[in-house]
Amino acid sequence: MRKGMLVLNAMMFVLTLTVLGCGKADSKGVKINASPADGIYEQAQKLASEGKLLESRSAYEQIMAEHPDYKDIEKVQDDLYALNMKVLFSNIPTSQTVMHEVKVGDTLGKISKQYNVAMDLIKVCNNLKGETVRVGQKLRIWTGKFSILVNKSQNTLMLKSNEDVLKVYPVSTGANNSTPVGTFKILVKLENPVWFKAGAVIPPESPENVLGTRWMGFNLEGYGIHGTVNPDKIGQQVTAGCVRMRNEDVEELYTIVPKGTVVTIVD
Repeated sequence: MRKGMLVLNAMMFVLTLTVLGCGKADSKGVKINASPADGIYEQAQKLASEGKLLESRSAYEQIMAEHPDYKDIEKVQDDLYALNMKVLFSNIPTSQTVMHEVKVGDTLGKISKQYNVAMDLIKVCNNLKGETVRVGQKLRIWTGKFSILVNKSQNTLMLKSNEDVLKVYPVSTGANNSTPVGTFKILVKLENPVWFKAGAVIPPESPENVLGTRWMGFNLEGYGIHGTVNPDKIGQQVTAGCVRMRNEDVEELYTIVPKGTVVTIVD
């Protein structure tokens, strides 16, 4: 009798799963109740693995636009941001790039100023080990205009190129609402900056140097975007007014944005 009851219970369980569509598939192997976004997501990953980055990006963007309630939307967003960085740092032609043929008299600095693009970005995109360029060499140049939006209440920094959102980074902003609101420009860029604190000079290698590995100073003295020696506090309002990022994030951003980049900070 007990064995018969166990068999009956098992049959009822299978029947319930069939009704609910849990883990079952139709005759073609398509999962019942699967989201259309699942197939697009698999295709996006496949395209990326094949090196078809632009096609993969389009698939991720389709999910973001058409399936905002997708169960794995945060994963899709993170994958899209990572893919955007791969495209940005590659030599793949896009609607926001041009090919520049080096002419007599050209230097990397001159080309950088001509297109208002960071030299570091030109070097990364074209796999340049130094600053030497040769006549006739073709360089892939990013021409999209970068801008930054910092949201204090969310502690996020959004990087845009023209109107496209390339990536959103977690940041820390000022304690007691000390980060100023408004529109600023990046005027100074420094690697491994020295921190001048109330007359004291804190060298880059010191664990007391709160600036981390990069400094991008605004046209408002004393304020800017910098790295950190306390990555565990990213996402909190704990700074003296600056925008603080993880060192790996600020180094990435430093490579991308040129001097003159507009930074808008909102509550």
